Amino acid sequence: MKQLMTGDEAVARGAYEAGVRHASAYPGTPSTEILENLSGYDEIETEWGPNEKVAMESAIGAAIAGARSMVSMKHVGLNVAADPLFTWSYMGVNAGNVIVTADEPGMYSSQNEQDNRNYAKAAKLAMLEPSDSQECLDMVKAAYTLSESYDTPVLLRMTTRVCHSKSIVELGEREQVPLKEWVKNPAKYVCLPVIARKLRVNLEDRMENLAEYSEKSPFNRAEYTDSKVGVIASGICYFYGKEVFGEDASYLKLGFTHPLPKKLIQDFCSRMETVYILEENDPYIQEFVERSGVSCKIVGKDTFPAYGEMTPDVIRKSIGGQERKTIDFDRSKLIARSPAFCAGCPHRGLFYRLGRRKNIMISGDIGCYTLAAGKPFSAMDSTVCMGASFSIGHGAQKIFNQGDTKRRVVTVLGDSTFFHTGINSLINTVYNQSNTVNIILDNRITGMTGHQDNPGTGFTAKGEPTTLIKIEELVKAIGVRHVRVVNPNNLKEVDEALDEFLALDEPSVIITRWPCALKKFSQADKDEFTDLFISKNRVIEEKCVGCKLCLKAGCPAMSFDKDTKKAVIHRAQCLGCDVCAQICKQDAIVKED
Repeated sequence: MKQLMTGDEAVARGAYEAGVRHASAYPGTPSTEILENLSGYDEIETEWGPNEKVAMESAIGAAIAGARSMVSMKHVGLNVAADPLFTWSYMGVNAGNVIVTADEPGMYSSQNEQDNRNYAKAAKLAMLEPSDSQECLDMVKAAYTLSESYDTPVLLRMTTRVCHSKSIVELGEREQVPLKEWVKNPAKYVCLPVIARKLRVNLEDRMENLAEYSEKSPFNRAEYTDSKVGVIASGICYFYGKEVFGEDASYLKLGFTHPLPKKLIQDFCSRMETVYILEENDPYIQEFVERSGVSCKIVGKDTFPAYGEMTPDVIRKSIGGQERKTIDFDRSKLIARSPAFCAGCPHRGLFYRLGRRKNIMISGDIGCYTLAAGKPFSAMDSTVCMGASFSIGHGAQKIFNQGDTKRRVVTVLGDSTFFHTGINSLINTVYNQSNTVNIILDNRITGMTGHQDNPGTGFTAKGEPTTLIKIEELVKAIGVRHVRVVNPNNLKEVDEALDEFLALDEPSVIITRWPCALKKFSQADKDEFTDLFISKNRVIEEKCVGCKLCLKAGCPAMSFDKDTKKAVIHRAQCLGCDVCAQICKQDAIVKED
């Protein structure tokens, strides 16, 4: 049977067909849909880990116990999981293990653009790079055979375009892979220094064997034409090269990319006069080719950009200054639209009030709420990585306390991020006697990545009820004495909590608790939040003076009519959160009858 699939869907299908029994992940674009699709297979135990490190360790445990396992994450998530990754590579597997990293050239939803092919090199892992959805399925299945044959975890390196583009995939049946027996073996799985030194030697032997495999891997192949121009590429860049060069070039398509096939590359280059190396971000392939002692002319990062996507347009412009003709239009008529909080977003009220506080630094984090950095809120001063808001805020507050500015630090992060790495950061704040005001935005779901459950929602990845971890109880257990839960849509509550805690000289936590406006509400949500978006607001035109103060809430349901010089609420978008009504000084915004 054939089916149109995204790369993420095909990876999940490949894991299913390969007989995978355990899969774990932390959501992050562009990898999120892998576990979401895996959770639809009853035969696979699937789980959202609180962070990538925990997810990887869970998958490692499953592989040691004898089950084929998979762990998936976006590129920055592999930084979080790097600690177990390197040692896991030393140890080797029992049952097969595949680690999926979804890189994001172009940084459409990420804070950096790192090239995780370097992790395969640094951790000495076998690595595969699919170019389309069929290869996603095929490579995942092959990866488990490789993993068990060469005693190695296998890194599957994806990129955004491979993850989210669709192509035809031929489906197969699930392989019934029996559990491997677990045998007590501390010499393999207890990495004391005396053991790890021996495993380090074995690692080099494994890499030599994998290098031999790379030369004959079916995922590395040469495609020759009469041209003396060659293209070496992996992943989606193979198809980009095909689109640009067509039949005017020969191709070396690399799918098994660590270790790289030295002899195959040398042979290909010996037949060419000029070879273009197409790869996104780092010159990973280029540096290997140049070290291989080839004599042809190599065109790589000296010509192509070091960052961003290597699209056909970029390739054409880089090598010949060519640009495709497009329909011309008046660009002055384009309206710049910054991303904004959704109508009814529970973050809006908080940041509206927080952004108007004087003499504070706001340490932010990764999530929808990072949008507060822009106008009209201007309510975020730093964002680095998951869970960093508490830690960075703590360090900054320690320095401000040494001066005479009296500046205070307010930190902000989401509920899922708190479970991810915020807990340790808050422990650091308490332990080292900071006096930051720490805000946890509990919108009852992992919002930014598409509404995945987390330890605070009460449901597993398969939607099964589970223990709901209450943030306020966890915070108190850490040692925070001043904890307050507020409705972020109630501006008076927000102000009172900020006033009270900014006056303290010890750490405090404000929990803003209100569901994401786009969330599918659980029965628990309906029971707790009885007035969830059951009404809408309207403007009384006679009272509106056109001051535009209500527009500073940044709600997409509101606009200003230039003809009538009155505020307008678009009924279809309004969810009745009442933030605009509390801002209006003319009492011109009221509930509908």
